Amino acid sequence: MLTVYFQALLLILSMGFVTWLYSLKKHNVNSVDSLWSLMFLAASIVYLVNAAEITPRNLLLISLVSLWSIRLSVHLMVRNWNHEEDLRYQAIRANNEPFAWKSLYIVFGLQGLLAWIISIPLLFALQNPGAWLWLEALALGLWVIGFYFEAIADWQLYRFKRNPDNQGRVLDSGLWRYSRHPNYFGEFCIWWAFYLFALSSGAWWTVYAPLLMTFLLLKVSGVVMMEKTITRRRPDYQRYIESTNAFFPGLPHPVTQYSFREE
Repeated sequence: MLTVYFQALLLILSMGFVTWLYSLKKHNVNSVDSLWSLMFLAASIVYLVNAAEITPRNLLLISLVSLWSIRLSVHLMVRNWNHEEDLRYQAIRANNEPFAWKSLYIVFGLQGLLAWIISIPLLFALQNPGAWLWLEALALGLWVIGFYFEAIADWQLYRFKRNPDNQGRVLDSGLWRYSRHPNYFGEFCIWWAFYLFALSSGAWWTVYAPLLMTFLLLKVSGVVMMEKTITRRRPDYQRYIESTNAFFPGLPHPVTQYSFREE
């Protein structure tokens, strides 16, 4: 199984290298965002084809990974198409010249390594049969909730930003009325669902993978980083922070009835 795990690493790093070459031509590393979820799909395919047996259970799981991965990748590709480099990467570029070469390991290599580490519950879930059907039913239900939150929230934000009348406004309706980051909450649910499949296969110790993903979503590239830049650009976003849960959905405070506009 360890050999299979390292085969996935080799494939992930190869994908990162090819996409890095593309980023050199574009002078823009946004492509790593749409690559991220595809790395998990590639690793999962390696795990599946090396499984001792192809069962309805692991076909279901690879279908869930594929649906999540492809939807997220396409969404991020459309969102970033012909846009300037994301502010996160602009800041990294400014502090790491010559960035063209350093981005190979700072951006693409690092994200590939993280994807490989976080993918380990999928390795055990796809390689080993599950023992508890009720746990897998719970995992499927949690995945459905997560996919709904992530996909619908992304769609609502995409439509909101495409409307010129919303320039300078903050989206506080739909799922965004109950959480400031419903898409990240959805991602959180999906990865804990994948872990439950691994738990059913006996790999309880792979819990570090969803914990690491949760940490990334909350403290690194997710909530904290996003809100740091938004608050700086939109002073009235602070009122939205005070009225709406950051991550886990909950009923909003009455202050969400106010109109939020950028100054």
